[in-house]
Order: sequence, then structure tokens, then C-alpha cells
Amino acid sequence: MSVQPAEAATEVAFPPGFVWGAATAAFQIEGSTTVDGRSPSVWDTFCRKPGAVVNGDTGEPAADHYRRYGEDVELMRALGLGAYRFSTAWPRIRPDAGEPDSRGLDFYDRLVDRLLAAGIAPWATLYHWDLPQTLEDNGGWANRDTAYRFAEYAETIVSRLGDRVASWTTLNEPWCAAILGYAQGIHAPGRTEPRAAVAAVHHLLLGHGLAMDVIRRHAPGSTAGLTLNLFPVVPADPGSAADLEAVRRIDGLQNRLFLDPVLRGAYPDDLVEDLAPFGLADHVRAGDLDVISAPLDLLGVNYYRGYQVTGTPREGTEPGGPAWIGAETVAFVTDDGLPRTESGWQVQPDGLTDILLRVHREYPAIPLYITENGAAYPDHEHGDGKVEDHDRVAFLDSHLRAAHAAIEDGVDLRGYFYWSLLDNFEWAEGYAKRFGIVHVDYETQRRTPKQSARWYSQVINHNGLG
Repeated sequence: MSVQPAEAATEVAFPPGFVWGAATAAFQIEGSTTVDGRSPSVWDTFCRKPGAVVNGDTGEPAADHYRRYGEDVELMRALGLGAYRFSTAWPRIRPDAGEPDSRGLDFYDRLVDRLLAAGIAPWATLYHWDLPQTLEDNGGWANRDTAYRFAEYAETIVSRLGDRVASWTTLNEPWCAAILGYAQGIHAPGRTEPRAAVAAVHHLLLGHGLAMDVIRRHAPGSTAGLTLNLFPVVPADPGSAADLEAVRRIDGLQNRLFLDPVLRGAYPDDLVEDLAPFGLADHVRAGDLDVISAPLDLLGVNYYRGYQVTGTPREGTEPGGPAWIGAETVAFVTDDGLPRTESGWQVQPDGLTDILLRVHREYPAIPLYITENGAAYPDHEHGDGKVEDHDRVAFLDSHLRAAHAAIEDGVDLRGYFYWSLLDNFEWAEGYAKRFGIVHVDYETQRRTPKQSARWYSQVINHNGLG
């Protein structure tokens, strides 16, 4: 089912100074995985596991951004991007989590300088899942020491770029790193150890807090925060006690497990109880939550879809509950009639409004940025220099209108970053899914801006939608 543009669409104008950007991640676009001293990450190792990644794809060559960054910055300039969100690669900057390597640091120096020369604000993310494999060999994020090694790495890169990078995020989607990586095993490092996942949650958040202190010391005056992937979670039947319990569990693990310690300074009581058998309290030491809840300048929200859940699985649902905390009866509704992306995700723009409003209403006031929002569709370059991706244009239109609706309801939303600038290595999906507004021919590395790129460029130019 295709996405359709909004009926009788009206003009909307975003606030003056609204940040328009696009986002990428180092492992997904850089390639050059063995160049200039870079050491293996957990994703390099995971890609070698049979069946872990579609078609056995790896992070080589990805979009070859390590060598083609100048071309890519020129693309950004031509599109009119005001900001570019990228991640720095820990294995390049401190290979094997050891001493800094000047070659990796020099690359990000060049990238930042090129962005600034093009009038594009660099937004740096310190961690987008590429943990050095040597640290995973010592327990990874399940080992508390990894949080302190992360702070060392943060100090290296922030002290180098802090005079020019004015916007920082510490972590991207710690839920994915902890839960998908250590409990479900479908992301690197591919472990299925619930206790390790719970430890990883806390140590990732501790690493975030330690890195915030680094940024404050080495990049004074910059804005800093972290990015969470948030999902509105609703019951299939609001009158069903089983469905409401399913909502509590899924919302707890997906959203509140991260929002509450960061913005309220405490883990939710119900989750502390749920996770007691998996040792959450064992990892929380005196002072940890003060570090984790250090004041933020911004919260990044990554949004792709919402969840409709039930505690009474039936036809038209699929299992999805975290059985390891006793929620094996939770299922996700799949036959709701909504259009879907190529990833099989429901297109739910109203959910973006809902999750922004929830953070605005239920948590302490904080500026919000949509740091990722996008969709995979089966678009192709047809040889005429054009890639028509009408579904992605409709997706963008509907989600930007949903973001604007949140602003009208009082949300302090200050920017939007489309995921992704380029087609890239899409984690366990390899190169099978294309999220970019710029098409990448992986054989030739030719870049072709899609119809969605041209459309988005007009939105940026007008600071709104017609």
C-alpha cells in the first residue's frame, strides 16, 4: 500500500531558526574499515557471523564516505542543508580503545572544516554502535569499565573538535545497543543474555553522563544531549487489562527505561521490580544517577513508527514481547490497514505528534530535535539521472506536518534531521534497504539526488510546506 499525500494540504511555516538537516552514522557510510589504523568494531565482527546480516553484507565499502566526504558535503550544500548529523568512529579515533590515532582525528578535522566552509553546522554523535571489538572481548557494555573507556574516547574527540562543533549528542539509541545487541542478539554483538542487556542499559547511560561532563569541560558553550528512539505504545483494546499490562511492559522497556533516569534521575519503580531478577540494582552505585541525570541542553528523538500491542495474541498479531521479563504473551498488531514501508513498518505520522507531546507534557522542559525520521522504499536509479520516490515524499510531507502540529500544541521542537542523507549499510538488513534521499550506486558509488531530496530542498528553502 502506498503512502498518499495529505488531502487538502495547507501551508505550514516552521519557526524562524528551525534547524533543517540530515543524518548518517560512521559505520553505515564510511567504508575504509581497515584504513589508517582503524581497528575492528563489534559490527565488523558481527557481519562475519553466518546469517547475521542480509546477503552477508559488511561495512565495506558502504557509501565510501571516508574518501568521498568532500563530494558529499557539496551535495549537502547544494540541497541547502543547515546542519549535518554524523557520528565519529571510536575504532578510528582510539583503535582497540587504546591510544589516539592522529589519522582518524585528522579525518574528522577535515570533515568539520569542509562543513563549516559550506555553511553547514556539524552535529557530532559520539556513539552510534561501533564499539571497539577489544572492549567487547572484555565484556562490552555489560562491563562497567566500558563507560569509563567511552569517556576517554569522548575526551579525545571533543577536545579536538570542540572549538568548531557546537552541537553534540553522546549516544544514539542506547535501547538498540543494549536490547537488540545483548538480549535479542539481532544486532552486534549478537548476544542473547538478558542480564548482560540490563547491565548494558545502565552502563550506556553512565557513559552518557560521563561524556556530558567531558563536553562541558572541553566544549564550553556548546549544546549537548543524547538521542533516544521513542515509540508511542497503545493498547489494541483500551478496555482490556491484559492489553494495558502489555502497554506498561513495552512502553517501560522501550521508552521509560531511558527517559526516566536521564530526565528524572531514577529508574521507574515498576521496571526496577520487573528487572530485579536480572540484576539492575546490582549495577547502580552511589552517585550513578546523579551522573546520568546531569542537565541536558537538548533531547534528540528518533521516530519511525508506533506500537499497538495486545496481551491476548490472535490472528493478525505477531509475537514481540520480551519473554525474558515475563511478557511472552505480548504481541504486536499487524493487520491494522496502515500503509507500510519496505521495512514492513506502519506509516504513522500521528505517532510523531503523540510522542513529542508526551515528552513535552510528562517530563521536565527541554528543547527537542527530531534527530532521525525516515523510510525505506524500493527506489531505483533508472539511468536518466532521476530517482522518483513518491512514497518517500509523501512520508516526509506527512511527518513534517505531524511535527508542525506538535509545535502548534506547545512543543519546543527546534529542528528536524532526515534519516538518511545517503543510501547506506542498514545494519542487519545490509544494503537491501534504502533510506537515503540521495541514491548510491554501490558498484560505482555514483550519487544521485532523489525526488525526495529535491522536495526536501524546497522545504528548507521556504522553511515550511506549501
